[in-house]
Amino acid sequence: MDNQHKILIDELTKLLLDGNAHVSLHDALKELPPKLRGVKPENMPYSIWQLVEHIRIAQWDMVRFCKDADYKSPKWPDEYWPKESVPEDESAWNGSLVQINNDLDEFIVLMEHSDIYQTLPQGHGQNVLREALQIADHNAYHIGEIIAIRRILGDWK
Repeated sequence: MDNQHKILIDELTKLLLDGNAHVSLHDALKELPPKLRGVKPENMPYSIWQLVEHIRIAQWDMVRFCKDADYKSPKWPDEYWPKESVPEDESAWNGSLVQINNDLDEFIVLMEHSDIYQTLPQGHGQNVLREALQIADHNAYHIGEIIAIRRILGDWK
């Protein structure tokens, strides 16, 4: 990996993990009382749980898309959003967060060991760089919604 490529991968990694100009998912969920995970404030379409699950599903989809030429995405939008506003239990909540972290780690390894500019044969012009930016953008958007819900609920500093 040449130096310019390493600099770009390092910056993308920071963006994906830390958010750079945005709050990270970890920080957005820090000290969130479990009782607020499933609350859907008035005029808000989703609970924090639904947003976390949506982040998990969409990110998983993008990682699988990059790694498997035969992969078929879930049906949009039905299979990208959980219907339940509350996690089934603590295990479901923790499992979702673990998968989000694991998928990010897997994607970072993919970036480090691939030509991020190479068009993916299974796509329509997509490449790993574009998917990295899409994951970061998508996650930042929904993390902002999580913070907005926490503010509405009076639980954000």
